[in-house]
Amino acid sequence: MTRLVQIQNGPHRRVALVEEPHLRLLAPEFASIHALASAALAAGATLSAMAARHATAETLGYDAVYGGTSPWRLLSPADHPTEVARCTITGTGLTHLGSAQDRAAMHAKPEKELTDSMKMFLLGLQSGRPAPGQIGPDPEWFYKGNGSVLRAPGAPLDVPPYGEDGGEEAEIVGIYLIGPDGTPHRLGMAMGNEFSDHVFERRNYLNLAGSKMRTCAIGPELVVATDFTDVAGRVTITRAGTTVWTKDIVSGEANMAHSLINLEHHHFKFDAHRRPGDVHVHYYGAHSLSYGAGVRLVDGDIMEVAFTGFGRPLRNPLRVLTGPAALVTVKPFE
Repeated sequence: MTRLVQIQNGPHRRVALVEEPHLRLLAPEFASIHALASAALAAGATLSAMAARHATAETLGYDAVYGGTSPWRLLSPADHPTEVARCTITGTGLTHLGSAQDRAAMHAKPEKELTDSMKMFLLGLQSGRPAPGQIGPDPEWFYKGNGSVLRAPGAPLDVPPYGEDGGEEAEIVGIYLIGPDGTPHRLGMAMGNEFSDHVFERRNYLNLAGSKMRTCAIGPELVVATDFTDVAGRVTITRAGTTVWTKDIVSGEANMAHSLINLEHHHFKFDAHRRPGDVHVHYYGAHSLSYGAGVRLVDGDIMEVAFTGFGRPLRNPLRVLTGPAALVTVKPFE
């Protein structure tokens, strides 16, 4: 199984193959996975074959890079190397069989009346796995931002001054490159922390869109051509070195109401999502949330996401940005 990382040392970027406990650098002309994948498409080669073809003899110790003691630092394993606006971050919710209860509790209605969340979840459960060649119902879909909201492994995820909360959402993400003819190509998958403001969302379901407009993280590794049938994982929250919440979680199609084909169709059916050269990072949905268990994260908490087969865990601290929420004014162009 091919696993790739992006790393940076000052102004220098490289792509490397994960060969535990080492990272094998690729040829320096491939400073991004975007460049490597674009070259593979042009050559009619697979991403794994292109990476193997351009691997060098130069290696780095992965422990030092991962631990932050090397001059090389991990980057997000997906980005657009020159234009952050050409990396689109999106996701789908209510996809996992374990997620509906948490969401329904956030937007509770009188007994016997289903929440909108539960109605959408049940629709996916009933027909979210259409027969080959058929189209299933739309999943819940949301926009998180462009590449400017992506944070590297180890970097803080921020609760802004206008935010009411910040909470992890441990997920698997798909990473895509749109080919020259407008065809989406799935480069692989990675672990992700979708990170949302659940307190703001809970006050009114219509706040969902705004609650998703927060920083997020993926990685550290892009896993090429992985099996997404049944993936076991674990999410852990630590505070000052002590575990305050942890839970075994699952992902993969065996644990979801929608098939991957259906999720991908409903994202890429939009013409604007098939612009050649663009990168898409799409979160597939969470199984469980610490917020659903009554846990409120505080400044300095470490959020850790781990899935079997996806490489080293993704860790990010939560950072609460203090100060008043500044009024943003628009200057008339007279």
